[in-house]
Amino acid sequence: MALPQGTVTFLFTDIEGSTRLLARLGEAAYLELLAQHDDLIRSAVHQHGGVEVSTDGDSFFLAFAEAAPRRRRQRRGDDAGPTRGRGRDIVRRRGGGCPQR
Repeated sequence: MALPQGTVTFLFTDIEGSTRLLARLGEAAYLELLAQHDDLIRSAVHQHGGVEVSTDGDSFFLAFAEAAPRRRRQRRGDDAGPTRGRGRDIVRRRGGGCPQR
């Protein structure tokens, strides 16, 4: 799929605490979990018309032609925001649009 043109929404992901998780789970279990994570991210990106720009380790750089699907999910209440645990965010979602120059 080609990179989107015009006003583009970028999404950067990262597994917080991945080094500690690797140490706790061991390499084999961590790599299995990482493969599941990558499959889920790629499936969701494809489902919502996004493009995987690049990936490095457990991080993804994604681009979408529009942010409208997220706005629709928020209105329906499907996107509850970050998951909370032990008084801090476990999953952080960040995004924003940037006009192409």
